Amino acid sequence: MFSGEPRNRDELIEELRAAQANGLLSKDTLTMVEGAIKVTELSVDDVMVPRAQIVMLPADAPLPVILSIVVESGHSRFPVHGDDKDEILGILLAKDILRYFGQSEGCDVRALLRPAVLIPESMRLNVLLAEFRLTRNHMALVVDEYGGVAGLITIEDVLEQIVGEIDDEHDDEEDPILVHTLEDGGFSVSALTPIADFNEHAGAQFSDEEFDTVGGMITSEFGHLPEAGEEITVGDFVFRVTEADDRRVQQFLVTRTSAEA
Repeated sequence: MFSGEPRNRDELIEELRAAQANGLLSKDTLTMVEGAIKVTELSVDDVMVPRAQIVMLPADAPLPVILSIVVESGHSRFPVHGDDKDEILGILLAKDILRYFGQSEGCDVRALLRPAVLIPESMRLNVLLAEFRLTRNHMALVVDEYGGVAGLITIEDVLEQIVGEIDDEHDDEEDPILVHTLEDGGFSVSALTPIADFNEHAGAQFSDEEFDTVGGMITSEFGHLPEAGEEITVGDFVFRVTEADDRRVQQFLVTRTSAEA
């Protein structure tokens, strides 16, 4: 009856991308809508933290040992286990244990535990998100078909599938390397590289008065949004697009012209 309307998810996403290209949606809004659709297709085992990477606390460990692990890890919630790591006794909140910092005894960890939420690996992320909202829990332990701990998932892990990476004060903050010097003397250059930084690395003298980044400058030189494989000579350098999508250029291979080689 409505021949122009999308008939499946792929067509719906294409319609949304067209709307974004026409200025009806912002890029961030499109990303979140696509993420929300993606969440309905993913299950817990697609995004969980695997068992080997979980920071667990043994219930019978001395208090100084527990406090040391809590402080060093920087996490706010910790699964606590009994004799083995499949015997989950509950969840310990860092704020509940840190009041005992500096003490060597006088704290029963078991008395501080909150109930642990156990979920199967096959649970859909959208179902889990609804459960997190309903129960106000922020963490769940993932169990396999035999009842053993397979992994861990937090509400942040689910939300990141919708809005993208969420960094907090404990995440490592490393500045990405935007310019890599290659063995043949060329450069692998991110489109986000500030022009001043490229000038410093390559000995160039491009002006940054009109554009801030290499991507903006070179896209302007092309006069259109270039595709991967296109190249252009600007000044003493040849810029070849190595990565691009339908919205922006992402990476260049930059070499000096033969006159400068």
